[in-house]
Amino acid sequence: MELRLIGIGTGNPDHITLEGVRAVQTADLVLIPRKGAEKRDLADLRREICARLLGDDARIVEFDLPTRNDSGDYMAGVADWHDAVAAAWQAALAAQTPPAASAALLIWGDPSLYDSSLRIAARLDPQPDIRIVPGITALQALTAAHRIPLNEIGAPVLITTGRRLREEGWPDGATTVAVMLDGGCAFQAIDPEGVTIWWGAYLGMERQILRAGPLAKVGAEIVAAREQARAAHGWIMDTYLLRWA
Repeated sequence: MELRLIGIGTGNPDHITLEGVRAVQTADLVLIPRKGAEKRDLADLRREICARLLGDDARIVEFDLPTRNDSGDYMAGVADWHDAVAAAWQAALAAQTPPAASAALLIWGDPSLYDSSLRIAARLDPQPDIRIVPGITALQALTAAHRIPLNEIGAPVLITTGRRLREEGWPDGATTVAVMLDGGCAFQAIDPEGVTIWWGAYLGMERQILRAGPLAKVGAEIVAAREQARAAHGWIMDTYLLRWA
């Protein structure tokens, strides 16, 4: 079987590439994870893409995505979660009659950037053929929305997580830091002096929220906007770029 991991961008159905369109349309079925009532928008977006591209001919298989245990060791918890998700994929595929020769998973953002789909796919047994269709990343959507380049001329960019920024502080030697998977505004843990932030939530969607400016000035505003949006919608996906001058 061929398993297609197709990047679909950050919330705008128009983000999917022509290659991604063809990959969805020629797949035998599409797997859609359900993440609970609070995150039903994520499943709804995937359903909308399928409706646009496949019409009434869509063969969609939905399954409940296991939740990660946040207690205990972080890496062990992630590994256990990946095992559970792989088992859910395996069960959903094994239940199909007739068996699918190809299946597609619509990946938020891009499968290569802070996404676990490739690691989960490696746990499947038997191992399918894996095909990757790249998508627009959250960082691309963020910099496009703010109309800024990701990097300064000839300068590197460090990509990290909110957890590491909170625990380790500003990375040594970095001037531009892109922060992913931050569930709690980790920028509050660093010295804001001289730091500019470009922040965005629900990037690419109609409800998109953007804030930018000196971290010392707009940090508290971002925290408040994030809390309000999460309370209103039940979930939030956001990312941000920090630059120290």
